[in-house]
Amino acid sequence: MGVSLIPGYVVRHGSRLDRSLLVKFMQRTYRELYPQNDFSHLAKTVDQYLAGDMQLWWVVPDDDDHAEELNQPMQFRKGAISPDSPVGCLWLGNAIDQIQGDRHTYVFLLYVVPPERHQGIGSALMQKAEAWATSRGDRQIALQVFHDNAPALQLYRKLGYVPKSIWMTKSLM
Repeated sequence: MGVSLIPGYVVRHGSRLDRSLLVKFMQRTYRELYPQNDFSHLAKTVDQYLAGDMQLWWVVPDDDDHAEELNQPMQFRKGAISPDSPVGCLWLGNAIDQIQGDRHTYVFLLYVVPPERHQGIGSALMQKAEAWATSRGDRQIALQVFHDNAPALQLYRKLGYVPKSIWMTKSLM
């Protein structure tokens, strides 16, 4: 059964059974920033990291009439928001701090569908991430955000995240 996240929404645990939905959410995230690209390769990322000590949470509209469905694998209905269609996702895993050598929580994905944004879902999910990280003894939580993703940068700054390194690339083509 789902747990209340913020009024009108519940969060439920995901599992490896939600693999295809997680791939779709990741592809949606990247297509918003880079609509011309093909992101079919993200399935390999999910296959590689959707294992071991990870957490996956889905946000769905709060609807008591469909509570029993929250224990089933999630389904994505393009353009539709229903009790079995998630409006948000948080996927956490592990990383190693290369300076201290400590394991810490890493945010692989935070995504809220556009019509449901600016209602506190992303902030509430990040608070959930921080609580999970703290409960397992992690001293930090990390994530990667694209420099041109202004809404995400604004959210993370508001929540107290600060840059620690710069990821640099050079095209060889």
